[in-house]
Amino acid sequence: MAAPSDHKNIVIIGGGIIGCTSAYYLSRHRSYDPAKHKITILEATKIAGGASGKAGGLLALWAYPSSIVPLSYKLHKQLSDKHGGEDRWGYRAVHCGQVECVGRHLEDVKEAGEGKLSVEGKDGEMDGEDGGKGSVSLKKRTKDAMSKLRAAGVPSDMDWIDPASLRGYDEMGDPSTTAQVHPFQFTTAMAELAAEEGVDVQTGASVDSINYTSDGSGVESVTYTQNSTSHTLPATDVVLSAGPWTRSIYPDAPIEALRAHSVTIRPSRPVSAYALFTQIRLPAGFGDKDAAKRVVSKGMPNSRAARGEQIVTPEIYARPRNEVYACGEGDHLVPLPKSSDLVEVDEQRCQDIVDYVASVSDELRDGEVTARQACYLPNVVGSGGPLIGLTDVKGLVMAAGHTCWGIQNGPGTGKLVSEFVFDGEAKSAKIKGLDPRMAM
Repeated sequence: MAAPSDHKNIVIIGGGIIGCTSAYYLSRHRSYDPAKHKITILEATKIAGGASGKAGGLLALWAYPSSIVPLSYKLHKQLSDKHGGEDRWGYRAVHCGQVECVGRHLEDVKEAGEGKLSVEGKDGEMDGEDGGKGSVSLKKRTKDAMSKLRAAGVPSDMDWIDPASLRGYDEMGDPSTTAQVHPFQFTTAMAELAAEEGVDVQTGASVDSINYTSDGSGVESVTYTQNSTSHTLPATDVVLSAGPWTRSIYPDAPIEALRAHSVTIRPSRPVSAYALFTQIRLPAGFGDKDAAKRVVSKGMPNSRAARGEQIVTPEIYARPRNEVYACGEGDHLVPLPKSSDLVEVDEQRCQDIVDYVASVSDELRDGEVTARQACYLPNVVGSGGPLIGLTDVKGLVMAAGHTCWGIQNGPGTGKLVSEFVFDGEAKSAKIKGLDPRMAM
């Protein structure tokens, strides 16, 4: 039976950052009436089970696309102020810089201790909680070390990169233009806040199909499987926000997937709030001796061939609660699996990230690896931006393809999705260039 004309059954496919912020803003739109409007999130595994729980969480006014970034950056601050984001999901302003470094052979630096550089556990939960056992006293750099930092143009409080390794520092953003959140905490908080307003959050609910009217012009329902049982949910509006899995549900969507690895480390002492884009020149033969022995001793494949001098570019983000996030380059070596809980983690790629950052920081070298993980980022084929907006199918709104800036652009996307559903158009930003109909 069709819903009355003023009623809406809104189904959101995907419980990542885009789906959860869409639910949040839909449930807070001025037209939302829980007596007339039903909002359901269908998530195949768990909330923030994919990239939204394993991303870096950097927020920046200099991110892309420019049509949505200012709106979303502003909304991040508003959300934090309204819901206690500093405590609840680690929102804070940060410095961001690009550093040029020369890495050190790991066997040449002070012995880190047995197992310190090994990657422990499998897919540890990156929940951002402080697992440290008591406080750690701050180390002081020598006068000579501090003079080297100043000579390289490095801020005095960014003292956790080895002075002898640094060759230069260029500021990309300051606390007025750059901030961060903990992605897992932020995404789960958005889902919880949406649920408080009546949104039905269904996990373990794998969508099988979007069902359309007989002439194919509009959406009619969504069929999903949960606990081995098939269910069909009536729908007047469907928000397709399945990230890299969007194409498996809507084959015409030009979304592809890029695998990315990352680790989290509890440093040997608290470190200052910097997000760093690095360029590290590693010496010839880096990791081929002691590092290779360490890898083999931990049951990991010795896949490192003899290497010449190389440049690597891990990103390193210091976080609250004594946590540091580091990620490496992406790859297409393993196809996208059916769901986020089946993502294959390449232990060697995680180990490489650990070794790269350890080569330029004693605090990271002597720290404890708390998680190693992989996820898939959604990219729009032939475009640098996401697809946000109405489609040629009545009631179908697409919000996917956010690349590495999904966390940054999540609130702005969610706000716009709520406007497309209730107002029929975007009101908060001009995003004609992100129209899905231009790409399909």
